Amino acid sequence: QVQLVESGGGLVQAGGSLRLSCAASVRTFRSVSTFFMGWFRQAPGKEREFVAAIRRSGSDTYYQDSVKGRFTISRDDDKDTVFLQMNRLKAEDTAVYYCAAGWGAGVALVSVTGYPYWGQGTQVTVSS
Repeated sequence: QVQLVESGGGLVQAGGSLRLSCAASVRTFRSVSTFFMGWFRQAPGKEREFVAAIRRSGSDTYYQDSVKGRFTISRDDDKDTVFLQMNRLKAEDTAVYYCAAGWGAGVALVSVTGYPYWGQGTQVTVSS
């Protein structure tokens, strides 16, 4: 079992910044460092979409085109925490942001189906 708890969401003006955190805890033989981690978001009336992902040890990172250059995903395996630094926020970034965890090779990190574990989400609202 893997539990993920997001924090750091809130209300911010367009152009501002927020830093989301995802604290992970595991109850399996695996450690958090063996998981790849992702951030997804879901706006009202829309499907959940990929935002960013990071492989084990932070060896590779991936971003949705619309957030490249503005968002940065990182991880601190000593603290079992993943971060999403969001800069130059736009109104269209408004959504519930979810942290997710998965493992294995050959998994599409940009797909919702690649992640068996999810957090409860944190609301990000960007006012224009």
